Amino acid sequence: MANQIGTAFNYQDDAEAVASIAGHIKAYWDPRMRAQILEYEKTGGAGLAPRVLQAIRTLKP
Repeated sequence: MANQIGTAFNYQDDAEAVASIAGHIKAYWDPRMRAQILEYEKTGGAGLAPRVLQAIRTLKP
């Protein structure tokens, strides 16, 4: 799902896309989903697009 969100912002440059992806996750994902993606990123985030990984890293507490 995170990669699909990332694809929706492909028209933006990297900085804008990362901010938009992070904003979408903050606004629309349940806190449990955010916690799961943060845990997944800790294991390397295999399969996540580079912009999505960057966005997730900005969500870290």
